[in-house]
Amino acid sequence: MAIEAHFEHTIRSEIAFEGIGLHSGAPVSMKLIPAPAGSGIVFRRTDLDNFEIPATGRNVAKVSYATSLMRQSVLISTTEHLLSALIGYGVDNVIVQIDNLEVPILDGSALPYVRAFQTVGLKQQRRKREYIRILKDVEVEDGSKFIGVYPGSGYSIEYRIDFPDPIGFGTFSGDLESGVYADLIAPARTFGWKEDEPMLRNMGLIRGASEACAIILTRKGIENGPLRFADEFVRHKVLDLIGDLALAGKRIQGRVVAERAGHAMHTALVKKLMADRSAWELAYGYVEPVAEKAHAQAALVSAIA
Repeated sequence: MAIEAHFEHTIRSEIAFEGIGLHSGAPVSMKLIPAPAGSGIVFRRTDLDNFEIPATGRNVAKVSYATSLMRQSVLISTTEHLLSALIGYGVDNVIVQIDNLEVPILDGSALPYVRAFQTVGLKQQRRKREYIRILKDVEVEDGSKFIGVYPGSGYSIEYRIDFPDPIGFGTFSGDLESGVYADLIAPARTFGWKEDEPMLRNMGLIRGASEACAIILTRKGIENGPLRFADEFVRHKVLDLIGDLALAGKRIQGRVVAERAGHAMHTALVKKLMADRSAWELAYGYVEPVAEKAHAQAALVSAIA
């Protein structure tokens, strides 16, 4: 039996943020504005005559150290934490007004956004929320790196990482439909190695990085602890994944499995999924996949027998 369909939501009132870009180091003012049902997430560059860039897979640009969007040579960089917070907390429609090219890094997690959503509240809209219901397996591989999406009845994520010490190996699994995002995923911060700082700065990156917005790692250990979770690193990778998969345009109904993946592979999965129209369908609410339904029926018949 299908679960009762959800409705789209926007924020009840405007929310303002001030900060700097993680990579540009430039000051930025950003405002989230309630948007009509069906409009999705749209970035608006107020410094460029309100030029708009919808947050969709077709506008994905550079994805090496952050997920960026570009339309007609206009860039919005480091979008993943904001998109993760929006999709993770259930905000379907919002206009993101921003006066520079990069979303502010804030504390390096999605927690400031979630707290702001909790403060202003969400407004239910009259339009039913559409989900991307996965119908068949879609996978992307790159050596030992892997990501795939499969039919499933919720929005479950399994993520495995394997980094040099002091991170090491880590795993996380959870389902967004169980409401775990705000408490178990949003607070997890981005991280980086101090020894990589000179190289990255020479590349024009992490000019806004500091202990206030990232976990700093050295060969000896964590420089600015304590961690918010013992497995904060893998939880942040899940946070990034949710933000990158938000570029599909809607929340997924299915199961995502990732191993040692990153922004490039996350967004490659979005592009591959969107390109194969036989791999998914639009559905209102969560509908039990055919395979799972058949399995459940078979189990019921066996139990009765």
